[in-house]
Amino acid sequence: MIVNLRLLLCAVLLPSFYLLQAQDFSILGRVTEASDTPIEFANVVVLAEDSNQFIKGTSTDDNGRFSLNNLAAGNYKLRISYIGFEDYEQKLILNGNLDIKTIVLNEGAETLGQVDIVGRKPTVTRKPDRLVFNIENTALTEGSTLGVLRNTPGVIVAEGEINIKSNRAVVYINNRRVQLTSDELIQLLESAPANSIKSVEVITNPPASYDADSGSVINIIMSKNLVTGYRGSVATNYTQGVFPRYNVGTSHYFKNNKVNLNINYDYNSEKINRDNDERINYLDADNELDEIWRSNVNRNTWSETHNLNLNFDYYLDDKSTLSLTSTGLYMPYFKYKINNNTNISDSNGAFLSRFTANNLSRDNKYNIGSDLTFSHNFENAANLSFNVHYTAFSYERDQNVFSNFFDGSNSFINSSEFNTLANQETQIATAKGDYSLPISESSNFTTGLKYSNVITDSDITRLDIINGQEVINTDNSDAFKYDEKVFAAYANFSKSWENWDLNIGLRVEQTNIEGTSVTLNQTNTQDYLNWFPNLSLSHQLFEDMSIYGNYKRSIVRPNYTNLNPFRFFLNENFVVTGNPELTPTYIDHYTVGTSFLKYFTVEAYYMKYDGNIVELPRQDNTTNILAFSPNNLDNMVDYGFDFIVQFGPARWWYIYAVTSFYNISQETSFGNNFVSLDQWSNISILQNSFRFLEDNSLNVNFNITYNNTNLQNLALISTRYISSLSVTKSVFNKKGMISLSIEDLFNEQDYLLDVDYLNQSSQYFTDIDNRFVKIGFRYNFGNTKLTTNERSTSAEERDRIKDLN
Repeated sequence: MIVNLRLLLCAVLLPSFYLLQAQDFSILGRVTEASDTPIEFANVVVLAEDSNQFIKGTSTDDNGRFSLNNLAAGNYKLRISYIGFEDYEQKLILNGNLDIKTIVLNEGAETLGQVDIVGRKPTVTRKPDRLVFNIENTALTEGSTLGVLRNTPGVIVAEGEINIKSNRAVVYINNRRVQLTSDELIQLLESAPANSIKSVEVITNPPASYDADSGSVINIIMSKNLVTGYRGSVATNYTQGVFPRYNVGTSHYFKNNKVNLNINYDYNSEKINRDNDERINYLDADNELDEIWRSNVNRNTWSETHNLNLNFDYYLDDKSTLSLTSTGLYMPYFKYKINNNTNISDSNGAFLSRFTANNLSRDNKYNIGSDLTFSHNFENAANLSFNVHYTAFSYERDQNVFSNFFDGSNSFINSSEFNTLANQETQIATAKGDYSLPISESSNFTTGLKYSNVITDSDITRLDIINGQEVINTDNSDAFKYDEKVFAAYANFSKSWENWDLNIGLRVEQTNIEGTSVTLNQTNTQDYLNWFPNLSLSHQLFEDMSIYGNYKRSIVRPNYTNLNPFRFFLNENFVVTGNPELTPTYIDHYTVGTSFLKYFTVEAYYMKYDGNIVELPRQDNTTNILAFSPNNLDNMVDYGFDFIVQFGPARWWYIYAVTSFYNISQETSFGNNFVSLDQWSNISILQNSFRFLEDNSLNVNFNITYNNTNLQNLALISTRYISSLSVTKSVFNKKGMISLSIEDLFNEQDYLLDVDYLNQSSQYFTDIDNRFVKIGFRYNFGNTKLTTNERSTSAEERDRIKDLN
């Protein structure tokens, strides 16, 4: 009986055993270029032979090897692909373990728009409304995100600003707006690794789904990967400018079938120097020179900053995702010191008097923003998403100013001292819904609604030190409350057919603003409804020639701090003020252009600004007080012509070059007086990318920008050269990266600002701490093939937060 049971059990289990063995076959291989250089991150997939159904997939490692395990016996297709190479496909009959040995991919050209992609060089694709800079699997991904922007065609990173030519750019990540102030944004991008960036879009004509104040957009597209596991990195940088700066950070990413979790943290400690030589020509009633004030000003800032970014995705099912994104910045230490030495002389240069003013400020700030997003994909490929956002921003400044005054014989006369306490609390809440519907394979329709509410509560108290006692200066103390509500709706349609591409959209926004000066008991209200159309149209005339045209209307709302009527004194004679009467700027932007012979683009543009907001230095020739205040210009026009070329002279060398000739004219009135200025200028950019060594592990980027005398804010800015050199070398089997970068190689980035109109006459030479050498090291561990879900929170309203000056 027992023997019979054993025989029966064997009869049942043996076929099962052999069946299990049959399910455990493997396919091994190695993927290389023709030069036998391993190809890392190539996609390797196994498909069913008859239906092309996906069976299993993986990526090659840093030696080009791959392994596909646990495959059943049968007939398959093996497909291998990598950008810049022709796809490889082979039929397989699998009835045991199979070692394919080495597979060589042939280099090929994959055409995207009007530009060919070959190999692993950065490539540029020009579309009707944007330029796409593809960097995935290039050396640029081994640096910082800010380093990628410095190398992106048409983008200029200088003086704490990110611009597209002379226009300020709004930064998005995966179509979601970054919500930090300008300084915070630069710091975040400098510390964020670029190894998950797929491409950078320079969008000169954003569709209606972008907010109406997004005149020019930089959209950073993060790549995605289906591989699960854990990946981490640690990095540190040392920068030597006038003073040393330090940065250390770490990033961790985990993914499984239900969860994506990404956490980034970095710490920055820095001291920044800035020197100014200033001359103010105070005039008499006949606009003749009366007194000359020459100032030597040294500014130093010390800061310590903690940045934390959290991204969490939870896949509710195959079609629905719930995401949480949170970005936090905490600055527990910030010291701002200004030393001013001003000499006053008469019109003939004879010494009259002088004064010194020492300004010491200490700040405390945090900025925390969070997004919660639900997204659902339908069977017809439509997508519905809902997003809510909340920001809490707090800023405190404690300032002390001490001045000494001396007479014509350089003898001490007297002194003055005051303290200033300034605070700003900002809360931002937004909610929006978006729906995207593919109408056909070549057309798509999107629509959405958005509501935002911004509440700012700020106050300033000036305390004059008289006989050792603090006395409130009521003339320069105030409290300000600001409440802004914006209701928006949009619709956008895109279609491609034959040799045409069309993108057309319309956005409407209703804005309600109320600003109240508590001390002055004054309330300013603004209510306006605006329509913002956009249109992009392109036509492929021939195989290597296309033409295109764009139009977009956009808005620039004032910074919340600029609407604040406070008078913030840097010393007794220099003051920064707000302007509660500011109104938004409206911009109409027209572009026509042509791309031809693969490498060349010629473009003409025209931009009209209605009420452009600019900060102007305004001297009072009676009180000898210089006030920096924001104003609306009556009219501003910017038009010009761009000539662009991008090509690769060799496999190891890529060039992007542009020269632009443009004219800016500005007109405005000051009471009964009217000023009109215009200036033709040129900006030329040359960007070079090189890759060396057989494994392409040594990469060099050299960029130089020339910008001759140009008009900004009713002032002429002198000619500047912006230059940078960066070198990266991968080490430790490509898990580590050493970097070296040098900024302002030729020390030609400092500039002179010249103001000369009506009764205004002054010059300012600025020496910024932008000439430095930086060395860095990054080490990646875990599954380095993983790409993260890193992104930033949305809420474009946060971008208008401005620190106190």
